[in-house]
Amino acid sequence: MEDGESAPPVADEREGEEDDFGYRLFPDRSKKTQSFLMRSFFTFHNRCQLMLRRTLETNPYAQLLLEAMKQSGCTVFNDRHFSCENCDGCVSGGFDSATSQIVLCQNNIRQQSHMNRVVTHELIHAFDHCRAHVDWFKNVKHLACSEIRAANLSGDCTLMNEISRFKFGLKGHHQTCVRDRAIRSILAVRKVSKETAEKAVDEVFDACFNDLEPFGRIPHSKTDAKRAYKDFQNRDRYNANL
Repeated sequence: MEDGESAPPVADEREGEEDDFGYRLFPDRSKKTQSFLMRSFFTFHNRCQLMLRRTLETNPYAQLLLEAMKQSGCTVFNDRHFSCENCDGCVSGGFDSATSQIVLCQNNIRQQSHMNRVVTHELIHAFDHCRAHVDWFKNVKHLACSEIRAANLSGDCTLMNEISRFKFGLKGHHQTCVRDRAIRSILAVRKVSKETAEKAVDEVFDACFNDLEPFGRIPHSKTDAKRAYKDFQNRDRYNANL
């Protein structure tokens, strides 16, 4: 989750209370779908749709993930698997595993660069959901692993993003950022203690931090992402010729 932003809606585990699976952060999930004509009048929705289209058409992070999803047998359709909605003020996006939809918070995403990061972050969750049997709702380690990967590979922790948050560090700062953001994401969607979240992240950190699929490297910039996309395409062509 970025700045209280992106994570799969997961189970609220408060004892004695009914689980809400994190949907409290995404109130539009429980509302009836509005007609297209009605939704088209809302500026937020139109802006969200335009930024989403630009991300999917031009952003190398998103393009690689979309291709990887397709190769894994989980083709992403723009009109089916993305939904621009109003959300709680603390989030900018989420992956709804129940519907295999990426929720984009149209009231909180205002810049194209922000949209790029949110879409990439959530597509990593979708990719993990496609390729692995992720138990989002009961296994906090599974959630921790996907959050580590999303923070590591989406650009959440690039130097420029960290500077914009007034966070500076030397050696190991990227790993620290990834760990901190994974913990924050878990705490935003699961009613667990900080100690539980930290333990889950620490127990799977090394394995999940070093799982770089489908990028094959940590893409610290769009240039890195473009190279990773090219390498992925070449790898796919090589495998097809075996």
